[in-house]
Amino acid sequence: MNKANGANEINGVTRITKAFEGKKALIAYIIGGDPNIETTEELIIALANSGVDIIKIGIPFSDPSAEDLDAQSAHERALKNGCTTDSLFEMIKRVRETVKIPLLFVTYINPVFVYETDRFFDKCVECGIDGIIVPDIPFEEKDELTDVCSKTKVAQISSIALNSNKISERMENIARYAEGFIYCVSGMNIDASDMVSEIKKNSPVPCVVDWGMATTADGFVIGKEIIKLVGQYGRHSVDPVKEFVKEIAEKIK
Repeated sequence: MNKANGANEINGVTRITKAFEGKKALIAYIIGGDPNIETTEELIIALANSGVDIIKIGIPFSDPSAEDLDAQSAHERALKNGCTTDSLFEMIKRVRETVKIPLLFVTYINPVFVYETDRFFDKCVECGIDGIIVPDIPFEEKDELTDVCSKTKVAQISSIALNSNKISERMENIARYAEGFIYCVSGMNIDASDMVSEIKKNSPVPCVVDWGMATTADGFVIGKEIIKLVGQYGRHSVDPVKEFVKEIAEKIK
C-alpha cells in the first residue's frame, strides 16, 4: 500500500506508547517556522539528541487563541517569515531521515480544513507524523477526525482542562477514550497531582502535564520555556534550548 494513500507503516499510537515505557516521558513543544524553518529543523534534531522523547510541532496560525502571549508571538513571527504547512511537511520529511522519536503536529482545525482533511493526513503519513493535537476541537466533536486518524494511524491526542478539583463525567469520558497520551492542562489553584491520579484511574494511556505541575504524571511538557528561549535568541536559540532541555532531562530520567 502506498504510504501517502494509506496507513503509517508503524502505528503512531504504538510509537507514542513506547516513548513512555519504563520511564517518565519528556515532551518538547516548539512553534514550526519560528524564527525560520531552518532553525526549526535544527531544533528538532537537537531536541531529539538531548533526551526528549516526543516533540510537538505547532503549525503557525493567524489566530492561536488557545495559547499564551509568547506562543502567539511565535506564531506571528513564523507566519511573517513565510512558514507554510507545506514547508513544514517538507522539513519533517527531511528530519525523519535521522530523528526516530515520535513527532506530533499541534494545529487548529481551520488549517486542516483549508488544506483538505484527507490530503493533510496523507501528507502526515508521507512525512512521518505520529499524532495530532487540535486544541479547538472539543471532545464532543472529535469524531470529525476519528475516521481519518484511524485510517492513517495518526494518533488523535486528547486534552483535559483541570479547572476543578473534582473529576467530572466529561473528564472520565475523555480519559476513557483517549489514545497515545492525555495532555492535562492545569488551571489556577488546582491540585494537579491528585487530579492526575484520579484521571489515570479512568485512562488506559499515560497522562502528561506541563513541567512542574504534578509529580504523579507519566510525562512532562516543556513548551513555554523553549518558546521564550527561541523568542529571545532567534536563529541562535539552538544551543540555549539544548542546554535547558538537557538539564530538565537529567532531572526526570
